[in-house]
Order: sequence, then C-alpha cells, then structure tokens
Amino acid sequence: MNRKPELLIPASSLEILKTAVAFGADAVYIGGESYGLRAKAKNFSMEEMREGISYAHAHNVKVYVTANILAHNRDLPGAEVYFKELKELAPDGLIIADPGLFMIAKEVCPEIPVHISTQANNVNYRTFQFWQKHGAARVVTGRELSLQEIREIREHIPDSMEIETFVHGAMCISYSGRCLLSNYLTGRDANQGSCTHPCRWKYAVVEETRPGEYMPVYENERGTYIFNSRDLCMIEHIPDLIAAGVDSLKVEGRMKTALYVATVARTYRKALDDYASSPALYEERLPWYREQITGCTYRRFTTGFFYGKPDESAQIYDSNTYVKDYTYLGTVSGTDERERCLIEQRNKFFTGETIEIMKPDGRNIQAVVEGIWGQKEQTDHDGKKEVIWEEQLSAPHSRQALWVKLSEVPESMDILRRQDT
Repeated sequence: MNRKPELLIPASSLEILKTAVAFGADAVYIGGESYGLRAKAKNFSMEEMREGISYAHAHNVKVYVTANILAHNRDLPGAEVYFKELKELAPDGLIIADPGLFMIAKEVCPEIPVHISTQANNVNYRTFQFWQKHGAARVVTGRELSLQEIREIREHIPDSMEIETFVHGAMCISYSGRCLLSNYLTGRDANQGSCTHPCRWKYAVVEETRPGEYMPVYENERGTYIFNSRDLCMIEHIPDLIAAGVDSLKVEGRMKTALYVATVARTYRKALDDYASSPALYEERLPWYREQITGCTYRRFTTGFFYGKPDESAQIYDSNTYVKDYTYLGTVSGTDERERCLIEQRNKFFTGETIEIMKPDGRNIQAVVEGIWGQKEQTDHDGKKEVIWEEQLSAPHSRQALWVKLSEVPESMDILRRQDT
C-alpha cells in the first residue's frame, strides 16, 4: 500500500519552526534545552516549545520533540521531570534512542507516541518488531539501509507501524551517528549532544619517527578531508521512497538557517504534491526540483546507501566548505501602509541592489531594494531619549530590525535572499 508520506522538517528555533510551517512541512521536530543530540542548536525553552506547538497545531502541523541522547545514570532523574513537563505540552511524538529513556517516557506520558531515533541503529525488521511490541509508534531507519532492505522491513511489520527515513541533509561518517571522534579529540560527546564535527576537519599522516612532518593522505597540497561525506539528497527519487513503504521523509538540519529550511521544505513539498497529483508531472518538473534544492548551503549530493553501498564518490576530499549559491537576508514578519516590509536582518545588503523574494508557493520574484530604514536613538530638547526610524544606505548590522521598501511587495513569511555570483 503506497501512502503519501509526511514531510518532516527540522526547526532550531521558534522563528524557523514558523518558516517550516509556512513552506510546507507536515511535521517539524524540535529539541528542548536538555536530552537532545543538538546541544549547540539554539533549541527551545519550555515556553517557546509551548508557543511552537500551539502555532503548529493551529496550522495542522505536528510537532515531535527529540530526547535522543544515549543517557548515563546522571541523566535519568532529570528525564522524569522533563517528560512530566512535556506531558503538559502534548507534542505529537517523542524521538528517543535510549531504552532507559523509552521506559521513563512510557511510564510518565504513555499517551504521547514514541518514535525510535536512528541513533538506536534500526537496520532489520526484527528490531522494528521489538519496538512495536513494546509500544513504539514509529521507528527511524538507520542511514545504512538500502531501499530494498526498507521494503523488506515494511513487508514484515504491521501497516500501523510507521517507518521514518532521512532523505536529505548531512551524513555522518559513523554508524547511524554513533561517534567518539569529538569526545576523544575535544572532550565533547556526540552521543550527549555536543558534537564538534571533527569529521569535517583537515587531516594528514605523521610517521612516528618523523614528528612535525605532515604528509597528505594523497597528493594534494591542501590536505584531505578523509571523513567528509557529501550531503544526502533524494529529491529525484520520491517514487522509490514511496514504493519502499516509507511513511515520513525526514530532513536533517536542526543547526541550519531559515533559508535552508524554507528551500528544502518548499522543494520537497512541491515534489510530493506533484507526484501525488501525477507521476508524469513529477517527472516533468525534476529539473525545477534540482535547481531549487541548491538554493541553500549544501556539500554536493549523494544518494547514500539507498541504492547500495556508497563508493569513494560519496566523499569530498578537497574541501570541508559548503556550496553556497544564495545569501539569506531575512524573513518578512509584516508590512505597513507604505508597503514596506519588516525584517530582522541576517546579512548585509544595500539600497539599489537586486534581491529575490522567495515565496512558499514556489515563486521567486526579483525585486530592487528602494529604501532601508533602521532604528536610531536620539535625544529630544528635554533630554529624553527616543527611538526613531532613519533611512540608511545599507544594512550592515546583523539581527537589526529594518523596514525595507522593495519594488515588489512581499508578504509575511516570505524569505528575502540574494543570489551569489
């Protein structure tokens, strides 16, 4: 039975959650300030989580909360308190890897469905049957699985058991994300949410009797990034994912920007809707998906393990940097009677330059910046300080609130971006 899969998008903050909702997510996954594997992400306070869940539910979007660390004894007492707090917020699911945390969650908030994280190394149908028997609603496949293996899992589990699979984003060099490099080299444990991503660093070989003589792993004067995987991208293979029985297409990226989230969510949303409408329409629009998916930072693409074991072409050996075709300028939060838009600036731009309005419906509209107004503090005749809006030629200060006049009028939640040449 082929079902239209859920599109599951990451959100590191309330702002990005709202962006994910606007640009087509069926569900978002977020982390609180504890027990998640992205400790360096901004993450959500309890009040922000409450607001985010309320906002998403008002737009018919689900929210899943990550609690997927591999817990030590010291983590267990606080977990019970944390799950009691989550019980009051009523998210649509908890993403858990550790059996101990799974047991606590089932005891404290049994009404909240539990999804088993990819961190639990879910790579065979007996594992899925185990978790289903113990009350899990969904299992996230390990990234090491091929589509054929996922099809076999679907054949051996009940229709009610959901399969979630990563389809886009950064790939980890270690088995389903379990890695000790960061802990060993920096003392920050990836399995406790503090990964420093040493797999992206440049490495060389040093022979024991020749200290200080750094030899590249192969002939390249810049060294080699021997662990640096390409990013996963399955936008061209939606039919195969659906045929394999995947219920939720998951995008990696709880450390990414609003531009990344908007770009990926919009492209996969269009692809899923087009395929549901007409497989022929999906095939016809493949060039558009390929073009649009590169509108945010990425590390070149691979299909990972889906079509067999990756070879050396799945690695990037000459650089650890992203490909970046667009710069994120800000998200429109409203407009005024003068048809100016309000944004919180994220990168510098100037009056007179041409930028792009990225809309949730798929349109990209070029617009000229006709004016920029920023806040300035001044003192009146009585010595009182007041804040005024003053026109300026550029927007040099990150996170500055700005009114911007464009030649085309954007709408709330549109993304402003600049194409890099």
